[in-house]
Amino acid sequence: MRRTPDEGRRQRRGGPLWRYLAALVLLPLVGVVVLTVAAAQARAAEVAGAERAEVAVRALALLDAARSGVEQEMIPALTLSIVDDPVAAAALGLPTFFLRAQEQAALDEAARARTSTDAALERLTGNPVAAEAAAHAAEDVTKLRRAYEGRRLGIEELHLRFLAVSNDLMAAQAAAAVAATSEGVPVATMRAVSDVRTVAQLAQATARQMPLFLGSLLVDDQEQLIGSRTAWETAWMDYRDAQRRMDTLSGEPLREAWQEVRASDVVADLDGLFARGLAGEVRNLALPDLVVALLQSQERGTLLAGLVGTAVEEARSLVEADRARAEDRLQAVLVMGAGLLAGSVLGAVLLGRSVTRALRLLAAQATEISQGSLVEVEADGPREVRTVSAALGSAVAGLRRIQDQAQAVARGDLDDALLDEPLPGPLGEVVHASVRAIVTSVRQREELQFALAHRATHDPLTELPNRAQAVTLVTSALHRGRRSGEMTGLLYIDLDGFKAVNDAHGHAAGDEVLRAVAARLRAAVRPGDVVCRLGGDEFVVLVEPVHAEHDLLDLAERLIASVSRPVAVGTATATIGASIGVAVSRDGGTDADVLFAEADTAACRAKAHGRGRAEIFDETLRLQLAEQAELEAAIAHGLAGGEMHLVYQPVVDVASDRLTGYEALVRWDRPGVGAVPPDRFVPVAERSGLIRDIDRFVLGEATRQLAQWRAATPVAPGRPEPTVAVNVSGRHLADRRIVADVAEALEASGLPARLLVLEVTETVLVDDPAAYDHLTELRGMGVGIAIDDFGTGYTSIGQLRSMPVDTLKIDRSFVASAEPAHLELVALMIRAAHTFGLTVVAEGVEEQAQLARLRAEACDRAQGYLLSRPLPAVEAGALLRRDALAAPAG
Repeated sequence: MRRTPDEGRRQRRGGPLWRYLAALVLLPLVGVVVLTVAAAQARAAEVAGAERAEVAVRALALLDAARSGVEQEMIPALTLSIVDDPVAAAALGLPTFFLRAQEQAALDEAARARTSTDAALERLTGNPVAAEAAAHAAEDVTKLRRAYEGRRLGIEELHLRFLAVSNDLMAAQAAAAVAATSEGVPVATMRAVSDVRTVAQLAQATARQMPLFLGSLLVDDQEQLIGSRTAWETAWMDYRDAQRRMDTLSGEPLREAWQEVRASDVVADLDGLFARGLAGEVRNLALPDLVVALLQSQERGTLLAGLVGTAVEEARSLVEADRARAEDRLQAVLVMGAGLLAGSVLGAVLLGRSVTRALRLLAAQATEISQGSLVEVEADGPREVRTVSAALGSAVAGLRRIQDQAQAVARGDLDDALLDEPLPGPLGEVVHASVRAIVTSVRQREELQFALAHRATHDPLTELPNRAQAVTLVTSALHRGRRSGEMTGLLYIDLDGFKAVNDAHGHAAGDEVLRAVAARLRAAVRPGDVVCRLGGDEFVVLVEPVHAEHDLLDLAERLIASVSRPVAVGTATATIGASIGVAVSRDGGTDADVLFAEADTAACRAKAHGRGRAEIFDETLRLQLAEQAELEAAIAHGLAGGEMHLVYQPVVDVASDRLTGYEALVRWDRPGVGAVPPDRFVPVAERSGLIRDIDRFVLGEATRQLAQWRAATPVAPGRPEPTVAVNVSGRHLADRRIVADVAEALEASGLPARLLVLEVTETVLVDDPAAYDHLTELRGMGVGIAIDDFGTGYTSIGQLRSMPVDTLKIDRSFVASAEPAHLELVALMIRAAHTFGLTVVAEGVEEQAQLARLRAEACDRAQGYLLSRPLPAVEAGALLRRDALAAPAG
C-alpha cells in the first residue's frame, strides 16, 4: 500500500529515537518526584484528618459531660420548684419537714451539678468543633439559673427549658460525631464514634424519665394529666428504643459493660417502677419510695455516665491509633519516594539500552502490516514493548479472522462454525455484527423463499400439498412409473355430509373436521404415499408403486373407515363419511389430468351408488368420461359457434298481474342432436370450468337484450322498470373475476345495475366465504341479489337478516305442495322475508289455487307455467310492449 505525500512528510517530521529515550529518562524522574510529593501530601492530609477526628472525639466527650451536668442540674432545680409549689407538694403528700430538708439537699446538689456543667463548658471553649455550641449552652444555662433562682418559672416551663439546653448539646454531639467520621476514618473508628452517640442517647433518654414521671404524678387537672401522661409515655418509648439500639454496639468491652449496667438492681428497679407507672398502677409515691427512686435515678445516671466515658475512651484510643498510623504512613511514603527516585535513574539507563532495538523491530513489523501483509509479530524488549507487540499480534490475528469470515461469506458457506466466533474489540464487534447481519439476511431470504414456495404448494388449513402441487407430484410419479414400468394409483376422496357439519356447527367446526380428516389420512397411508387436499372437502392420495389394484381398494376401505369415525368438535361430535374413486396408471403413460379425471369420475359413481364406498375406474366409466370430454368440447364449440341462446320466463306481480321482469335461461340447440336439456350440459360445464364462460355469455346477452327492450319500449312514468335475473354458478361466484365480468356486461349494454338481479343458491352463500364477499361487493354496485330455490338448502330464516340479498325465491316444491305443513312454511317464509325487507318470488306456479294462496299470503311476485312458459326474445319483448300499452295513463 503506497503512502500519500502528507503521510510521508508527517513520518519525516518525527523526531529521532534518542530524543524519546531522553524523555523516557527524564519523565520517570519527574513522575517519581510528582508522585512522591502527591503521596506525601495525601498522607499529610490523612494525618491532619486524624488529628481533626481526635479533636472531634474529645469534643464529643466534653459535650456529653456538659449535657449530663445540665440534666443532673435539672433534678434539684425541679425539686426546688416543687418545694415552693404547695399544690405540687400536696399532690405528692410530702410533710413540711421533709420539704425543708429536700430544699437544702436540692441546693447542694444544684451547686455540685453547676460545678460539673461549668467545668465541661469551660473545657469546650478551646475546642474548635464545639466552642460555638458551648458558648450558646453557657449563655442559656446562665439565663435558666437566674430564672429558677428567682422562682420566675413554673415546673413545666422549667423542665422544658432544661430539655431545650440538653437537646442543643445533644445536637452538638451529633455534629461532633459527624465531624469525627467525615475525615475518612476507618470503619472501626466510625463504629466506635457511633457507639458513643448510642450510649449518649440512652443516657439522655434515661435522665428525662424521672422528671416526667414525677410530673405525671403532680398533675390534677384532667387535660394537663393527659398531656403529662403523653410526654411521660413518649419519654418511656424513647428510653426503650435507646435500650434496643444498645444491642447494636460494636465494641465488645462496651457491650459487656452495658450488660452489667443493664443487669444492675438499680436499672431493674427503676424500669419496673416506670413500667408500673406507665400501666397506671402508680398514682402517688410514699415518702420512702420517692427518696429511694430519686437516689436510684442518680445512681443509674452515674452508671450511664461511666458507660459514656467508657465509649468515649474507646473511640479516643482508636482515633489516636489512626493518627499514629497516618504519621507512620507519611514517613514510609517519604522513604519510598527517595528509593523510587534512585531506582528510576538506574532503570532509565537500562531501559534506554533495551528499548531501541525492540522499538525498531516493532516499527518495521507495523510498517509491513500497514502495507497489507499480515505478518507474525515478534515480541521482544521490555514488558511494555512486548505488550504493544502482543496487542499488535492480536490485531493481526483479529484481521486474519475477519479475512477468514469474509471469505466464508463470499463462498456462501453460511454454516461454517467460523462465522459464529466473535471478533475482538469494538471494530471486531461491528465487523462481526455486519457479518452476522449478512448471514441472517441471507438465511431469512432463503427461509422466506422456502415459506413462499411452501405456501404456494400447500394448503394453509391442513398443511397438505394443494391442487397445483398434487398435479406436479402425480406428474412426477407417472414419469417414474414410465421408467420403471410399475403402476401408479390415485384415490380421489370426496367427503359425505361435510356441508351438514358446516351448517350445524359453523365453519370453524368444519375447518377442525378437515384438519382431523387430513391427520387420519396421513396416518392411514404408507410412509411413501402422499395425501393432498384439492380444496373444499376433496382430497387425493397418490400411491406408488402399486402391486395390485385390490391393494388400492383395500386402502380405500381403510380410509373410509378412518374418516367415518366421529370427530370431536368442541363439546359436540360430528360424523361424516367418504366416497372414494380409484384410478390406476399401469405404465405411467397416462396424463396427470386424465388420471385425476378418472379418479373423480369413479368418486362420482361411488356417490351415486349410495356413498360411503369405493369405486375403481373401469371401462364403463372410461366411456362415460369420454362422453363427458366430448360433451365439454361440444359445449365449448357451441359457445363459440353461437349454438346457445336465451329464453326469458316472465315474473309477474301477484297483486296486479303486471309484468315486473324476466328470468334469463340458457338453452342449447346442438346441430345434429337438437335441444340439449340444461340438466344435461350445465353439470358438465360446472365440473369442467366452462360454466364461467356460460355465465359470461348469459350476463352479456341478458343485459344487452333488456337494454334493447328498454330503449324500444319506455316504461310509463310512475311504473317500475322491468328487471332481468341471471343465474350465477357457485364456481363462477367464487372466482375473483365475477365482479369484473358483471361490471363489463353492464358497461357494454348500458343497463343500470339496479335492473340486473343475480340468482345464487343457498349453499353458495353458506359454504364459500369468497363468494359471500363477492356478492357483498356486487350488491354495493347496485346489483340485486336473489336466493334461488330457498328452502332446499340449510339456510335458516334467521340468517336472512345478515345476508347480502334483496329477494327470496321460494322453491317450486313448496309452492306445488298441498300439505298443511308446507303451506304454513310458505306463509312463514313470506312473512319472515317481509320482516327483513326482502321481496318474495314464488317459483313453479302452475295452478290457479296456488296463485290464490300466494295472493292471500301477500307474496310479491310469481313465475311459472300458469303465468307463462319461458319465451324466446321476440315473444318476450312483445309481451313487454303489450304490458306497457295496457298500463293506465298517468
